[in-house]
Amino acid sequence: MASKPQAPRQQKHLAVLIDADNAPAAIVEGLFEEIAKYGIASVKRIYGDWTSPQLGSWKKVLLDYSIQPIQQFAYTRGKNATDSSLIIDAMDLLYTRRFDGFCLVSSDSDFTRLAARLREEGLTVYGFGEEKTPKAFVSACDKFIYTEILRASPEPQADHPSNGDKPAPALEAPKPPAESKKLKVPLEFIAKVLDDIGDDEDEWVHLGALGSNLSKLRPDFDARLYGFKKLSDLIKAQPKRFELQARVSSTSGGKDFYARNVKREP
Repeated sequence: MASKPQAPRQQKHLAVLIDADNAPAAIVEGLFEEIAKYGIASVKRIYGDWTSPQLGSWKKVLLDYSIQPIQQFAYTRGKNATDSSLIIDAMDLLYTRRFDGFCLVSSDSDFTRLAARLREEGLTVYGFGEEKTPKAFVSACDKFIYTEILRASPEPQADHPSNGDKPAPALEAPKPPAESKKLKVPLEFIAKVLDDIGDDEDEWVHLGALGSNLSKLRPDFDARLYGFKKLSDLIKAQPKRFELQARVSSTSGGKDFYARNVKREP
């Protein structure tokens, strides 16, 4: 009797909440490309005082990315009413029980307790913020992505555009990509995680399991911060410390990667 085909894995439904006061519009394309790796952005809202000229760069991209702007006037100088509005909406969305996770886009530590509260309900929290983001907010998320690595590199413009076409104006001057200031690869940290999740010193560990455990211990761990596109590239570039092995998957027929620490002579 032929076995029934397995139903496709359902993607996570995510609520994306953006603090316009603490997130630059230059990240918008990379932001939603990154979010698409984790699930479907079912709700996309951005909070700020839209009467302020400071949010002009965000206004240019709202329609293109179908982001709903939420108006929040600054009632009192020195107080951020945007944060309160975002937090209230997050709790309202939480109690609908329609979402598997939240994407909080801000570098503001005021959202630390919100991230922790969402996780208490069993939801996955993805944080997006600049490298200046306080450690407390980073640690409160399941996964934290620094927005510097999401900014597109500025494309070189021709001195004289052909056919009289004018180059499209940039949203705002993006900062150089993160690869211009690569961090030192935390070799000892990766080696310890490999030892901890392997049954013995020489056991091969599936790269997916390795990546998952690295993120659990350090939510902001990302191979791109160290100048590598993927974790497999990072491991492969350290032949004196790690070994990388590719195997044919018995289910998909594609490649599965495994890693282990290089055996050290006694």
